[in-house]
Amino acid sequence: MIKSLFAGALCFVLWVSAAFAQGFPEDLDFYVNDYADLLTDGQEQDLRAILDELYTERGIEFTVLTISRMSDYGHTGSIESFATDVFNAWGIGDAERNDGLLLLVSHLDRELRIEVGAGYGTTLNDPMGRVIDTKIVPNFRLDEYADGIRAGVEEVIYQVAGATPGTYDASPFQQWWISIKRFITNLGLWLLAPFAAIVPFVVGFVRRIRRNRLRICPTDGSRMRRYLEETEDDSLSPGQLMEERLESVDYDVWYCESCDHVTIEGYRAWFSRYGACRECKFRTVEGDSRVVQSATYSSTGLRETDYNCHHCQARYTVTTTIPRKKRSSSSGGSSRGGGRSSGGGASGSW
Repeated sequence: MIKSLFAGALCFVLWVSAAFAQGFPEDLDFYVNDYADLLTDGQEQDLRAILDELYTERGIEFTVLTISRMSDYGHTGSIESFATDVFNAWGIGDAERNDGLLLLVSHLDRELRIEVGAGYGTTLNDPMGRVIDTKIVPNFRLDEYADGIRAGVEEVIYQVAGATPGTYDASPFQQWWISIKRFITNLGLWLLAPFAAIVPFVVGFVRRIRRNRLRICPTDGSRMRRYLEETEDDSLSPGQLMEERLESVDYDVWYCESCDHVTIEGYRAWFSRYGACRECKFRTVEGDSRVVQSATYSSTGLRETDYNCHHCQARYTVTTTIPRKKRSSSSGGSSRGGGRSSGGGASGSW
């Protein structure tokens, strides 16, 4: 008898632990729940306007959710299972049509998922995959999260509703013309892709021409010469040398043989993770940012950035306030329709 009671109690404890091991983000807003703080207030409002228009014109619930990582909610599996569980826990979409949509971005996991309602079956799996690959991931790889989310949302709406935001009342001819323009635009992007790859080389070539142009000494008007890379270091300060070592700035040293006048010109790197140090002012500092307290609809959040200077060895932390989230009036009184997903959609990573 005692063993039976003990076994029953143990099973109950294990069941309770399993039941509460995984939680879900709180569903506070009908359209946008940006817990990873990837969007500004203005960007959230723009998204809400687009998603509210979709709901008003087509009755389709489309929700955007960003989180820092899935493990924050006790999830250790795939993003597919997490998205399906969140979708069904929130009840996104109409309960009869099951036509809801969820764009989930797990920022620090570097994964995303477009989960669709069970009513779509598998018909949207391939289109959603193309949306991720062509509209969202290219922006995310540049850390342009707001642009990627916006482009993805608009393309999902077009795939599902057959119209772009603001064109739901367009005539059949107007819709046809919009489709033609979209085709031309997409075709143009493919045609321009090879030229876009050449642009950095052209810009670099122009920059080299400017760097190599003739310099005249401001003191006596003589023609100046440029030190070779191997001999210019003696004219640079330790901070400038560190910038060159980190490749955040490249320096040219010009000198006048007549009067020994020296001119130092710096060229900042186009893409560098190093910024200007607040102590020594050289571009030798890098920062590591983290959200220590997420903003909610009732309180502001905090972000801390730890800076480390490779030149002067300065270490400092800057704390900034994340503005409190704001609800739109259109989503404040809405309630979910009780829709479900059977796991359809597509996933991606960057």
